[in-house]
Amino acid sequence: MSAGTKDDPWVLKTPPGSSDYTMYRDDAADPPVIVCQVGSTQLKYLAGAIDDLHAWLKAQGDWVPLGAADEQKPAAEGTVEAWGRSETNPVGGWYGTRKGYRGRFGMYMPPLLEALGLAELTHDARNNSMRAL
Repeated sequence: MSAGTKDDPWVLKTPPGSSDYTMYRDDAADPPVIVCQVGSTQLKYLAGAIDDLHAWLKAQGDWVPLGAADEQKPAAEGTVEAWGRSETNPVGGWYGTRKGYRGRFGMYMPPLLEALGLAELTHDARNNSMRAL
C-alpha cells in the first residue's frame, strides 16, 4: 500500500469501481486535510474524518448507505454523506473544506477507509453501503 503522501498517494476506485482517483494526507495544512484528486478537480476533507467516520460506523453497528451527493443537493438522512455534513458530527458540520467542493464525502472517503482496513464496502453499480471493521 502507498504511503498516502503527495509523492506516493493512495490510488483508489469509487465504490462502483467505475472511476479512479487519488488521495493523500497533507499534515502541513492547518488544519490537516485529506486531498482528493478526481481528474482535474481537487476536493479537501478534514483529516480527522478518517477516525471520526470509523467511530461513527462502529456506533451504527451495521451497514450504512453511502448516499453520495454534490454539495448543492440534499443528502438522504442516515447516510454517510448526511453524517459528513451534519451539525451533530464531531466537527459540527461539513468535513469538506472548500465551498462548492464539500460534497461527495460518501463517494470518496469510504474507499479510503476500506483501503486502510477500517471498513468494508459493497461494490454494486448503485446504492452502496459500508460498515466498520
